[in-house]
Amino acid sequence: MNYINKLFIVGIVFLFLACGNDQNSSSNDTASNVVEVSLTGNDRMLYNLKTIVASEGSLIKINFKNIGKMPKNVMGHNFVLLKEGVDVADFASKALKAKDNDYIPEDELSNIIVHSKMLGPGENEIITFKAPSKGTYKFVCSFPGHYITMQGDLIIK
Repeated sequence: MNYINKLFIVGIVFLFLACGNDQNSSSNDTASNVVEVSLTGNDRMLYNLKTIVASEGSLIKINFKNIGKMPKNVMGHNFVLLKEGVDVADFASKALKAKDNDYIPEDELSNIIVHSKMLGPGENEIITFKAPSKGTYKFVCSFPGHYITMQGDLIIK
């Protein structure tokens, strides 16, 4: 067997090993269907992001952190993802009355897809959920008055 034939055989073996099998490709497809987001809230009542984009049905992992220094009872932050079409100002006015429930109104739970707890300075929470159907969804902080500047859009394609 000459050098060219040996090189050809080595190339075929390498190609076969590099292709792998179907089991590996399905796990890679699942891994690529995860959207990881770092979201922060600060003492200026701002999220670091105004838009989050994901695909319908993907798994969304939001690492949410309050990077502020002010006490939780003055400048706590949360992440509340509202269902499509929910009036943000109306939701926020109801949240004002829900202090004992971290400003998450019990009678509005059917309008919430997912929410975090209220975070104080330096605290974080990972929120994991399946992306809803295609559309645009508002996310807000429900601490009194924060929704005015702390809101954004989750866009599902």
